[in-house]
Amino acid sequence: MHPIQEKLLHLSKERNLAQASLREMASAIGLPDESPQKIKHHLQQLEKKGFFTIDRAKGLMEKASLLPGLASGLLTEASSLFSIPIVGMANCGPATVFAEQNFEGFLRVSGRLLGRSNPAGLYAIRTNGSSMNRAEIGGRKIEDGDYVVIDSNKRVPGNNDIVLAIIDNKATIKRFIDDRANGQVILKADSSHDYDPIYLHPDDDFLINGKAVAVIKK
Repeated sequence: MHPIQEKLLHLSKERNLAQASLREMASAIGLPDESPQKIKHHLQQLEKKGFFTIDRAKGLMEKASLLPGLASGLLTEASSLFSIPIVGMANCGPATVFAEQNFEGFLRVSGRLLGRSNPAGLYAIRTNGSSMNRAEIGGRKIEDGDYVVIDSNKRVPGNNDIVLAIIDNKATIKRFIDDRANGQVILKADSSHDYDPIYLHPDDDFLINGKAVAVIKK
């Protein structure tokens, strides 16, 4: 991402850019002499990437959901290659890594590795930790530093699915255990180490942001 875009993205988390002039934005990001046209260009690039939309007529800025709009996936000219957006890092231990990460680029991967002919709804997230190192997807274990491909269209998990869960705006990859018969759901680690499960009430403020469908080894 261009440095100006990074600065503008951080600024968008602090103020409504739809109510700021281009020169005000330039000053706020420490570039008071920068051309307003350049600031406008980079704002438009951020909108195209799906981080936010700006309606100056109404003075409204709508931020993206937890995933950039690019999470719909992009098909490259080489039809067998996908460009899967990388949207940050998830902790495979306790849920301590913030889910709302900057767009980091693309993971170029063959559709054959994913067993798909279309990348719609897919995004990748880097793992951090070892609490899922016994879990396997397609015969590949989830180890520290691997990329896990998430299908954002699959947000209603089945029992024992491996999911990306958002708890208190933080991301974690865990196995979903449906124990609503006992008034709870469980996010369970599959690890060679001893990690405590996360016990949640079905009405707690948590979100399943997709099902893990593939592992790309680091």
